[in-house]
Amino acid sequence: MSNKLFVKNAKQIVLICNSGEKFLTKEGMQKLCVIEDSSLVIGSDGLIKDIGPARTIEVQYAEALFDEVIDATGMCVIPGLVDAHTHPVWAGDRVHEFAMKLAGATYMDVHMAGGGIHFTVENTRAAPASTLLASLTERLGRMLRAGTTLVECKSGYGLELHTELKMLEVIESARSTLPINISPTYCGAHAVPKGKTVAEATTDILQFQLPRLRERMSSGALRVDNIDVFCEQGVFDLASTRSILQAGLDMGLNINFHGDELHPMNSAQMGAELGALAISHLEEVTDEGIAAMATAKTAAVLLPTTAYILRLPQPRARDMLQAGVIVALGSDFNPNAYCCSMPLVMHLACVNMKMSMPEALAAATINAAYALGCSHTHGSLEVNKHGDLLVLNAPRWEHLIYQFGGHQELIRYVVIKGKVVYNNDKTMNL
Repeated sequence: MSNKLFVKNAKQIVLICNSGEKFLTKEGMQKLCVIEDSSLVIGSDGLIKDIGPARTIEVQYAEALFDEVIDATGMCVIPGLVDAHTHPVWAGDRVHEFAMKLAGATYMDVHMAGGGIHFTVENTRAAPASTLLASLTERLGRMLRAGTTLVECKSGYGLELHTELKMLEVIESARSTLPINISPTYCGAHAVPKGKTVAEATTDILQFQLPRLRERMSSGALRVDNIDVFCEQGVFDLASTRSILQAGLDMGLNINFHGDELHPMNSAQMGAELGALAISHLEEVTDEGIAAMATAKTAAVLLPTTAYILRLPQPRARDMLQAGVIVALGSDFNPNAYCCSMPLVMHLACVNMKMSMPEALAAATINAAYALGCSHTHGSLEVNKHGDLLVLNAPRWEHLIYQFGGHQELIRYVVIKGKVVYNNDKTMNL
C-alpha cells in the first residue's frame, strides 16, 4: 500500500507536543517538543503515520512506496500555522481610513463618521457572491503561502440575513473547494445596522437570522462552527451579547467572540460563565476576567496586529500566561488590519506583547487550533493527526519569527493532509 508523503532527514521536527495535549499553558508553552535529525511519514489517508529518527524511519519505509518525497536535509519542519481570527470576506478596501488613523482618528471616530464596518457593509451588500469568492480565494492563497493551513473565517459585513447568508455561502464554497482548512463563523452581530437600535438588531438576529441559519445548517447547505458578537460600548452591550451567544450555543455553535477590546466590558467573565471556547482582543480585560478565563479553559485569542495598527494598549499576554490562560494568536485580517501573515503576527507578539518564540509558536498552532475546537486533529505533529506542515529552509525553526517579513524566502513547502499545496522553488539561473 502506497503512502502519501515522506519528509526525510529534517534537521529539526517541531512536534509542539507529543502526548495528545489539546492545549498548552505556562511552562508547557516554553518547552516545545523538538526532535533532531528526524523523518516523518504521512499515510494515504492524509494523516501522520510515523515520526522518528531519520535512520530508523529510513529502514522501515522504502521511498518507492510514497507518492512524493521531500528531502529536508538542513531544513526544519513545523506544524501548519493556525489563524484563529479573520474577517476575509468583504468588498471595498479601506486604505483611505489608514491615513485618517495615522492623523490621529480613533477606531470609534472612524466608525461614528460612517466609515469602518459600515463602509465595508455597504460595499459587501452590493457585491455579487462571485466577486466575494474571487477575492476570498486570493486572500486565502496569500495566507496559505505564508504558512496558514487552518483559518477561522467570519461573516459580519452584512448585518442582515441576505448578505450574512451570502457571505457564509461564499465561505462554504471556499471550504469545499480549496485545500486550506476553514472554520466558519457567523458574526451577524458585528455592528448595529444603521437605523436600528441595539434591541432591534438583537431581536432581528434572535428571531429571524439565527432560525434561518439553523435551517440552512440542518439541511447540510452550510457548515458553521462558531458564533461571534462584537461586545463593546456603542455596539452590542453585555445583555444583548449574552442572549445572542446563548442562542448560538443552543444551536450547537462554539462561542468565540470579540470582547474587552476598547473598554473593560466584563466580557471575559461573561464568556467564561457561558463556557465560551474563545474570546478575542481583550486589550482591556480585567484581572477578574483573566482569572475567570483561566478557570473556564476559555482561550484568549490575541491580535497583535490590531493593537499595533490602532495604537491600542497591547493585550496583557504575560499576565494571561502567568495566570494559566490558554493563549492563542490570530491575524484579525480585515480591511482595518490588512495582514495575511501569521509569521508577522508571531513576531509582533514577541516584540510588543513580550511573548517568547516558543510561546508564540504554541499560540499559533496547538492553542489556536483549540480556540477553533480542532486541536484533536490539528496544531501539532503527532501520529493520527492531519498531515499539515511547513518545511522551512532554515537550520532552526526560530528563523520564521526572527526574520521579520522573511517568510516568503523561508517557507519552502506547505503541506496539507500530506499533499504539497505550495512549492516555493526560488532557484534561479543568474
